[in-house]
Amino acid sequence: MIYRRLSGKLSEAARQFPIVVLTGPRQSGKTTLARAVFADLPYLSLESPADRRRALDDPRGFLADLPLGGIIDEIQHAPDLLSYLQGVVDLGPRAARWVLTGSQNLMMLRSVSQSLAGRAALLELSPFSYRELVDAGRAPSDLWEALWRGCYPPLYDRDVSPADWLGSYVATYVERDVRQILNVTDLATFQTFVALVAGRTGQLVNLSQLGSDAGISHNTARGWLSVLETGFICFRLQPFFRNLGKRLTKTPKLHFFDTGLVCYLLGIRTPAELKQHPLRGAVFETWLASEVRKSHVEAGVRPDLTFFRDQHGLEVDLLVRNGAHTALVEAKSGATVAPDAFESVERVAEILGRDPLGAPKTDKIVVHGGAERFTFREAVALPWREAAAKDWLAP
Repeated sequence: MIYRRLSGKLSEAARQFPIVVLTGPRQSGKTTLARAVFADLPYLSLESPADRRRALDDPRGFLADLPLGGIIDEIQHAPDLLSYLQGVVDLGPRAARWVLTGSQNLMMLRSVSQSLAGRAALLELSPFSYRELVDAGRAPSDLWEALWRGCYPPLYDRDVSPADWLGSYVATYVERDVRQILNVTDLATFQTFVALVAGRTGQLVNLSQLGSDAGISHNTARGWLSVLETGFICFRLQPFFRNLGKRLTKTPKLHFFDTGLVCYLLGIRTPAELKQHPLRGAVFETWLASEVRKSHVEAGVRPDLTFFRDQHGLEVDLLVRNGAHTALVEAKSGATVAPDAFESVERVAEILGRDPLGAPKTDKIVVHGGAERFTFREAVALPWREAAAKDWLAP
């Protein structure tokens, strides 16, 4: 088993709270991690029809069979069980420990906030980070192989091609979950919509255009995109916004949690195809945003990530805020970094420096697809492997 960096935080949370809720995408390794860290606890999965029916029909009896707690997998199938669990935790033995897993984020957050406020720690497990794969000696050494393959755990513990596994993943989980939540009847249109969303990774979200291209309404596009976010397929990166005497965009940017899934949905079937693809820069930017986000959630920290864009097109791909410290990060997929690659981070740093509420310390970083690290004026050119290994929480 590849060591997960969230393990320590998961154990710590279980010592501090009677309930730990572990969310994340399907097939990100939640069950494997929970059973490894809490090997002494009994395990039940609500994916099992029999266990799910019992949890729905007789929640008190279901929980009574676990007097000292247990691991309950895919809790979103019986959200009402959380209300009964609240009473069990309040009246039961203090030694009892409960670990709940789920893969539908918004539903989980709503149920936990309503039923388990103050009793549960909420943690997120992403697919492998590149750093975890490096530590395990399993990381692809080629940039385009790494981006094309992605980081879902089954691709690293089974002898299966990414195209075969990701195709099954889309059909089995993405489309199935959507049918359960929205009761989508026109599956072909939804499949087109998902592919269009993949083609917009690393770009501003335009729901009207997305809906028009997919042949659906603006409101339908909004609802379907929200479901993809709920299932940890993609996320919206919010724009940095503050009164700086400039008009800044208020439109979020779209990113996927996994670039392997993006490549599959775009029909990119080999690393060589990705290297020549017109969206290779956007895929690289998404990979970087996802890796920085993973570095936060692995530490159990809520990411404070934004991007900068003004009306003149001045843009920095990622602003990583850590208290009073901000890192301005630009993604360049090429292996060669020219001096003009630093222009955006330098100009935005100057703008933030004039803001009385700005960060007292601002790092300027250009992450690139090569292997050379160097300093240009006060900015740093950081190779992609070093960016993945960087502690983005450190000032």
